Amino acid sequence: MSTIHGYATHAAGAELLPFKYDTQELKPNEVEIAITHCGICHSDLHLIDNDWGLTQYPFIPGHEIVGVISAMGSQVKDRSLGQRVAVGWQADSCGTCEWCLRGDENLCAQNVATCVHRHGGFAEKTRVNARFAIPVPDALASEGTAPMMCGGITVYNPIRTAGVFPGSRVAVVGIGGLGHLALQFACVFGAEVTAVSTSPNKEAEAKSMGAHHFVNSRDNEAMKKLAGSFDLVLSTINQDPDWNTLIAALRPRGTLAVVGVPPSPISAQAFPLIAGQRSIAGSPSGSPSMLQEMLTVAARHGVKAITESFPMAKVNDAVAKLKKNQVRYRAVLSN
Repeated sequence: MSTIHGYATHAAGAELLPFKYDTQELKPNEVEIAITHCGICHSDLHLIDNDWGLTQYPFIPGHEIVGVISAMGSQVKDRSLGQRVAVGWQADSCGTCEWCLRGDENLCAQNVATCVHRHGGFAEKTRVNARFAIPVPDALASEGTAPMMCGGITVYNPIRTAGVFPGSRVAVVGIGGLGHLALQFACVFGAEVTAVSTSPNKEAEAKSMGAHHFVNSRDNEAMKKLAGSFDLVLSTINQDPDWNTLIAALRPRGTLAVVGVPPSPISAQAFPLIAGQRSIAGSPSGSPSMLQEMLTVAARHGVKAITESFPMAKVNDAVAKLKKNQVRYRAVLSN
């Protein structure tokens, strides 16, 4: 048994306060990780405020974790003490269902989230099933890797699932914490990439991150001209877009992949979906193998999150700045 110190919230919307909890004996398949960095995701904000009705207080948020293995269970053979690893949204799965056996552990009905009904990464240490502690390539900096473990995989997985290749045309809607990574990954796979944003001042930066074209989504005429243009439209925003306009922007057999969570239900006309064999899809995080692949691709091609760093003790300052949408593009806490 040991004691882990972190920062917990005790009620919906409350500030995070120093908090400690006792652990039990390390399970045979677990590793304990001494955390060096933890990103702050918008999902953490939703959990802090209990927007999804999932939160049990007190709890320590955080699910974009990088650190080094400080202890290992007796059955862990493919990790080593001192090894640098990263953890995302998922900390465990059943390991025996059809989805786990296929290597799609993120679809397991019994998957365990890193900071839902358990304590997460705004802390000095955490524990997860060793399969979900992903080795980090040497070429990647820890601060830039942390946001990859949720923000990065959230956009990488649908890009891979959609089969993006050098002949593809991809639109990324929203150039923020998710979108700036989506631009880079879509460019890595050779696609012709269009950034769609409400912020014209992001055009130069979007193009520096891989966008070939930029469209102001508040320009209705410019949006209409996108009709029939894309194999994949990746919506990363948390606002309600004009769904019919985004669907109209798809080529036949194109996919609208929704990874941001807008407040209202999706409302769309059925005929454009039927006529062009178009589809609307979602994507939840990614499997351990997909996470490992993503980090390998990022290391090989220089994909990195643009981050703003805060000491762990300044977690409330970081959360407040993120709530005001003043972070470009990902906030990261460091121990």
